[in-house]
This record gives sequence, C-alpha cells and structure tokens, in this order.
Amino acid sequence: QVQLVESGGGLVQAGGSLRLSCAASGRTFSRYAMGWFRQAPGKGREFVATISWNGGSTDYADSVRGRFTISRDNSENAVYLQMNSLKPEDTAVYYCAAGPLSSRWSDRYGYWGQGTQVAVSS
Repeated sequence: QVQLVESGGGLVQAGGSLRLSCAASGRTFSRYAMGWFRQAPGKGREFVATISWNGGSTDYADSVRGRFTISRDNSENAVYLQMNSLKPEDTAVYYCAAGPLSSRWSDRYGYWGQGTQVAVSS
C-alpha cells in the first residue's frame, strides 16, 4: 500500500513557475509508476504527466509538453512536477497517483493523493 501527499501548490502569475512534490509512504514506492493529473472547476480529471518506476520513461500531455517536467527520487520516495511558463488555463487541483505501469488513463492508478491547488493569475 502507498499513501501519497502532495505539496507545493499556490498562487502564481502567468509566466511564473511552481514545483509540486508528492511524498510517498511505504517501502515499495520504487515499484510503482507515478502520474500527475489535474482537475479544473467544472471539468473532469485530466492527464498531465507520467514517469516509469525507474524514471527511464516519461510522457506528457500535449498541453504541458515543453513547459512541465516530471521527475522522481526513489531514495526519497518522492515524485516532482516542475511547472514553468504557467498559464491561467493551468489552474486546477493537481493530484499525484501511483500504479503498476505508466499510463495516461486515471483508472490505471490505484493510489491517489488528496491534491494541491494551483492558481495562475493573468
């Protein structure tokens, strides 16, 4: 079992940067692929990025590719999302998730954090 806690959200101006962190409990963190998803008000949950168990493979939504970077540190049981050149449309609650394989589909992840709010002002 894995428990996930996100942090690092906040309010930032358009063009700014934020770094989200997701701390995982449990000794089996390195066995899981990790993903970041987001949900804006009135919208469904949207894929943002995913990283394989060893960090060797990553994938991004087209809307964030080139601006966001996902990374992980298995020695620290943590996954990160560096967000640069933020836009108002990036405003959402951001969730990290753990699953057996990297995927863009939220139903492939069995463990979820509580989310952290990101707000980007224009």
